[in-house]
Amino acid sequence: MDFFTLLAFVAFGAYQLKTREQKQRVALLGALLSQYQIEKLMESLTQGYLRALGEVEPVRQAQVWNLLTTSELALCEQLNRFVIECDKVEESQARISRFALAFPYADKLFPAATFDLRKAMRIHAQGIVQAVENSLNQSPKNKAYTLSAELFLMQHTCHWFCRSKTVASARLLARHQTAYAQVLAAVAPETRRAYAALVAG
Repeated sequence: MDFFTLLAFVAFGAYQLKTREQKQRVALLGALLSQYQIEKLMESLTQGYLRALGEVEPVRQAQVWNLLTTSELALCEQLNRFVIECDKVEESQARISRFALAFPYADKLFPAATFDLRKAMRIHAQGIVQAVENSLNQSPKNKAYTLSAELFLMQHTCHWFCRSKTVASARLLARHQTAYAQVLAAVAPETRRAYAALVAG
């Protein structure tokens, strides 16, 4: 067996292992999320914010903002329950590799280069709840901007856990036309500090 054949064989084996590991992660997160309507509420809110911002009449815009309050509160309640469920996951299953690209067993081979999904979700839930409560005393427009960023960052973490940081960032850009760095800059300062500390280790 020549070198290139061996290299191709090793690459194929690594790809198979990586794919199997990612399927397990998708299944784990999917099982946790299936108990809630978090994704549906996120989509409803982001679309609602765009609708509110598109309203020309102040009275009509205020009505849309008020209608979104119910979805915001429901999201907070479900996120808090979701975090409790996440905490039940074994630490060995909750590690996220800090490497930009995914390769099999990276979290086990280099445990120091990982962070905990459960801790990240606590940070996200806290940031989202505080944004909904408007602890920064923002205008409805700025509140929507901050809350959208908090939601996008949480979504990025979920994709990072299931795939890799590179894939998560690419999906964020494709789905929301927003770069990872832009999202980090737009979340609340408390979220940004806590998240940066966790991810950096």
